[in-house]
Amino acid sequence: MEDSHGIDDNGHSKGREDAEGDRDYSINPFEIQPKGPVDRLKEWRKVTFTVNAARRFRYTLDIKKFEEQQRLKKDPASRLRAGTHVIRAVERFKQAGRGAEQDEPPGGFGVGPKKLVHLLQDRKLSDLEKLGKVQGLAGKLGVDLEEGVKDGPEEIQKRKEAYGANTYPKKKAKGIWHFVWEACQDTTLIILMVAAVVSLGTEMWSQGVKEGWYDGTAILAAVFIVIVTTAGSDYKQSLQFRNLNAEKENIILSVIRGGERKKISIWDIVVGDVIPLSIGDQVPADGIFIEGHSLLIDESTMTGESEPVRKDSKRPFLMSGCKVIDGQGIMLVTGVGINTEWGQVMASVSEDNGEETPLQVRLNGVATFIGKVGLTVAVLVFVILFIRFFAIDYKKPQYKKPSKIIVQIVEMFSIAVTIVVVAVPEGLPLAVTLTLAYSMRKMMADKSLVRHLAACETMGSATTICSDKTGTLTTNKMTVVRAWLGNAENDAVDSDEFIPHNLHQTIIRSICLNSTGTVAAAKGDAEPVISGSPTETACLGWGLKLGMDFKQLRHATRILHVETFNSTKKRAGVVFKNDEGIVEAHWKGAAEIILGLCTKFVDEHGEPQEMSPEKRTELENVIGGMAAKSLRCIAFAYRPIEGSNVPTNEEESSEWKQPEDNLILLGICGIKDPCRNGVREAVERCQHAGVKVRMVTGDNVITARAIAQECGILKDDGLVVEGPDFRTWDDARLDRDLEKLVVMARSSPTDKLKLVKSLKQRGNVVAVTGDGTNDAPALHEADIGLSMGISGTEVAKESSDIIILDDNFTSVVKVVRWGRSVYSNIQKFIQFQLTVNVTALTINFISSISTGKVPLTAVQLLWVNLIMDTLGALALATEPPTDDLMDLKPVGRTEPLITNIMWRNILAQAIFQIVVLLTLDFAGNSILKLSPNDGPTDKSLLKDDDEPRDVLRTTIIFNAFVFCQVFNEINARRPTTFNIFQGIHKNYLFISIIVVEVILQFVIVQFLNRFARTTKLEAKYWGLCIVIGFISWPVGFLVKFLPVPKKQFQPRLNLCCGLWGKKKKSKAKDSLDATESIPKESEQTNDPIAVTSNHHGGNISDADNRRLPSNGEIHDGEKTHVVSAV
Repeated sequence: MEDSHGIDDNGHSKGREDAEGDRDYSINPFEIQPKGPVDRLKEWRKVTFTVNAARRFRYTLDIKKFEEQQRLKKDPASRLRAGTHVIRAVERFKQAGRGAEQDEPPGGFGVGPKKLVHLLQDRKLSDLEKLGKVQGLAGKLGVDLEEGVKDGPEEIQKRKEAYGANTYPKKKAKGIWHFVWEACQDTTLIILMVAAVVSLGTEMWSQGVKEGWYDGTAILAAVFIVIVTTAGSDYKQSLQFRNLNAEKENIILSVIRGGERKKISIWDIVVGDVIPLSIGDQVPADGIFIEGHSLLIDESTMTGESEPVRKDSKRPFLMSGCKVIDGQGIMLVTGVGINTEWGQVMASVSEDNGEETPLQVRLNGVATFIGKVGLTVAVLVFVILFIRFFAIDYKKPQYKKPSKIIVQIVEMFSIAVTIVVVAVPEGLPLAVTLTLAYSMRKMMADKSLVRHLAACETMGSATTICSDKTGTLTTNKMTVVRAWLGNAENDAVDSDEFIPHNLHQTIIRSICLNSTGTVAAAKGDAEPVISGSPTETACLGWGLKLGMDFKQLRHATRILHVETFNSTKKRAGVVFKNDEGIVEAHWKGAAEIILGLCTKFVDEHGEPQEMSPEKRTELENVIGGMAAKSLRCIAFAYRPIEGSNVPTNEEESSEWKQPEDNLILLGICGIKDPCRNGVREAVERCQHAGVKVRMVTGDNVITARAIAQECGILKDDGLVVEGPDFRTWDDARLDRDLEKLVVMARSSPTDKLKLVKSLKQRGNVVAVTGDGTNDAPALHEADIGLSMGISGTEVAKESSDIIILDDNFTSVVKVVRWGRSVYSNIQKFIQFQLTVNVTALTINFISSISTGKVPLTAVQLLWVNLIMDTLGALALATEPPTDDLMDLKPVGRTEPLITNIMWRNILAQAIFQIVVLLTLDFAGNSILKLSPNDGPTDKSLLKDDDEPRDVLRTTIIFNAFVFCQVFNEINARRPTTFNIFQGIHKNYLFISIIVVEVILQFVIVQFLNRFARTTKLEAKYWGLCIVIGFISWPVGFLVKFLPVPKKQFQPRLNLCCGLWGKKKKSKAKDSLDATESIPKESEQTNDPIAVTSNHHGGNISDADNRRLPSNGEIHDGEKTHVVSAV
């Protein structure tokens, strides 16, 4: 089942695009994948009848632009090659016309920048030979191939001025005016502006310029404020996302400068830098291969060739942007920035964040549906007002004038359009953008860099975390604390006085030469600087204590062959000729694996002895004893071989396999990697929150068990399994034991991938940590891939969704907390906004039917829209996460956004506001004891047959309505708990927004009377409005005592899906992924916004075939699953 979509006819693994590209997504229009085909979003927008995408889908995917970028990304090589050929043709034409253009070498260097550019563009070995090969080129660049560039700011700046910096020009960011223009394209706002202009003209025509300019200008001013606020918010989010994109591109890598390995930013690389490359690295600039072993490069991004290319002295050209697939090597940088082909491609492709997340898609659907309801109400209001005018008011003499008729119709139309503006909750997608931007910024402070927005949402639903051990649960600061050498185990690993001389020489050669790390000589009283992976650093540190002279050994020994470390074989090897002229093959790796390859061991006299069964058992116990103390066990072994058997040319050497049988065991070391502080508490927090933590490690089972118990992962009922055993598990065994599995030892990348797939197929939302190149498939397959920022390779980082910058498991737990916060904040805003929507629509609809007038004018409704959309989203979407989020269970894949608790809160507040405000509208004059002359003395505020007290009453209604929203905004902070003020004193932004809303409301009511059609209120009426708003707090408190039904209440909205199904029936296939598209029986819901949002897409298997009839139901035997519309 697991390979049903990922293998082609030839048995080769298909890419994700191929595997998903064959899938027919037309069956279920609501299965939205954040990394899936863009056609899914097209279909979604067709289904939801989205016409006004410019504002409703604010800051979401531009499909045309996305398709163009995808085409370029799929084959950048074709565009690049075409552009390169044009450039070369122009250059050659120029040279033919006026002779070769001079390329003077910069001062202090022996080769010009253009010659270096052409060297990599043409990639001719003869051109390199003319420059004296790599050694001659290094001389012309003033570089020592062993020491690298001289380390100093003057030298680096000199090279940047001569050959350029490793940056490329980026397209200019969208300015504020771009977002103003986008906001102006909102259809409803355009209609309002047209209506305002017509109103302005007719009012000035009928009443004169002095009195007639107010109403139209007021609507235009309100629209202008909405546009500016919208544009400002979008512009701010675009800057945040741009900054985060820049952070993602800032790769930190190693260079050799001044004889030492240093960590620098990719932007700081200069021509002449000497850069080590290893598996998973990205080639950071154009360059020439200096030396290396089995260096295999994936150049498909630049050449279009899918086969990896082996690099050696015959094929020395390395292109920026390519990935290291295997082996290791060292390169000399010859081209940076725009002088590389990769730089030219990146300069032409703008990196705009066009990602549309599943939650945004779901909320866009909700916004569209509610917008339709609002449009229906608006049309009904307009029709009722229109009929009432011509049936009743038109009979009055003052309404017979053409100008008066036009004014009345324009006013009716403005009110109807404004109802649509208020009804369409475009603040929902905005709230997602705001909370994601806020969360991403705060997560950076918590050492987590988000690469894909959808991961923020999905992490809140995670039910299990498959974590690496080394560096994530442990500190990754390794030291050798115990060793078996010379047939004796001891703690005094830094004393070599009891080690036989020949064993001593052999073991330090093995440590020194079978290593990818380096040791820089000590300067003064300082310790030598060791570079490399933590394991390599620990081994080299042990070698130094044993008296190893790293540099002298490296120079005196000729390395003939290298076997790079392989996570499947879990060992690395080297073949070299020692100072006695004897060729030896050395291996280093997992102790029990190396021990299994040995037939002899070196005794206390330094002599090889046969490995008896008893001795093998004794050594296995030594390894077990070290592992039980949480030590990582590494063994060293060797064997002499015939030098004639070792290939001498690079071609044969790359295919030759180093002998790995009949080895002689030299020694075993135990490396201590202590658990991180706070890991046990973090694991317990996850378990308390319903998130199961599993440990996946390459260490042996005893070490893995000890560490898992120390971290609190392994309990009494937990199951520990080894990778080779797990590979044999069939579906029946997986169903029985997978849930109990908490530790997997001696795992390979394929074991990790199988674990992730098996967990997903059984309904889990899986987060996986990884750092190696071989972890990439599991990281990509997981719902959330978490790569390590320090120890992770570039391939692993590119396959992940979030980069844990400090490699710490506690940071992973913080990501879970932030993911839940995103979901929680969206729910808070939905509760707040739907309350406003229901109240505003109901009041205006009932009033228009009964009286022919609406208590809330166009300008007033636009102000309410601004409060609940932009300001409300900003206030509620930036609530920081609370500790009680980790007391809840994970949110299911199909969990409804609007829960029964939220419906209870929404309906309670809406009913309270509707009853109070309609009571004021119909009986306000008598309740408030208003006389006909109470109200404004300015007759221009009166409309037709209005009395002054009518303006006073509608002003009180408007003011009370706004204060209800202000108080309810605080209610919405805590939908489920009684203390709505918890943590409010720490949220300065929320408090500021509330204060701004109250101040602006005071200004509108007291001073902008002509624009907002309000009148100044006395203190007693202000008190009344505040009391009405305040009552929403006790209402919210008391309603939380009401129990809610367990069965989820949601209105069914199958009409869209049914229509869509009929339209697409002929194109539907007969397969549908049950695990992704159909909720499990226990998770089924009728939620119109409960759309399955699997992060990466699932597998299709014959066992999961379903059929989708045109009515939107999926029949599966006797069961029927309803596919909700929105």
